[in-house]
Amino acid sequence: MRIYLIGFMGVGKTHWGKQLGKKLKMPFFDLDELIENDEEKSVNEIFNQEGEEYFRMKEREILHWVTETHQSMILSCGGGAPCFFNNIDYMNGKGVTIWIDAPFEILLGRLRQHKDTRPLLKDLDDEQLKAYIVKKTSDRKMFYERAQIRVDDQKIKLADFIELICKDETAGD
Repeated sequence: MRIYLIGFMGVGKTHWGKQLGKKLKMPFFDLDELIENDEEKSVNEIFNQEGEEYFRMKEREILHWVTETHQSMILSCGGGAPCFFNNIDYMNGKGVTIWIDAPFEILLGRLRQHKDTRPLLKDLDDEQLKAYIVKKTSDRKMFYERAQIRVDDQKIKLADFIELICKDETAGD
């Protein structure tokens, strides 16, 4: 089984992915980390030196590579990954997609604390950050909504997560 965790930056995809990987005894990958390893540069450096278009093409390439080389895995995808090159359709066809959602206030608090490590946020002041979150979550929602499962980061527990995944997996039988 392949599990793809999608959602806006700061919702906890990596946090949940690591926990699910341990509990389900499945390999866990972070798409951004795979890209960084392949490029031997940080995501920030890739954005600054090559631009977003290059990053999105590399993101698609690595998404396909990790999918084709692993029958069983959990992949934490970058916030924009489902929104480009029909990636959401690809992931839906290859495994289970889970949209992790979180309220605006939670996202704002998390992203405010870590914006220096996020290439699209590092130069934004507080008001710009709020506007960015509102605009991008609105733009991306139509892609996130195409996930097979939606969970609320604030209300879900690991056992609930696993139950949802297993229920979805058996629904196709």
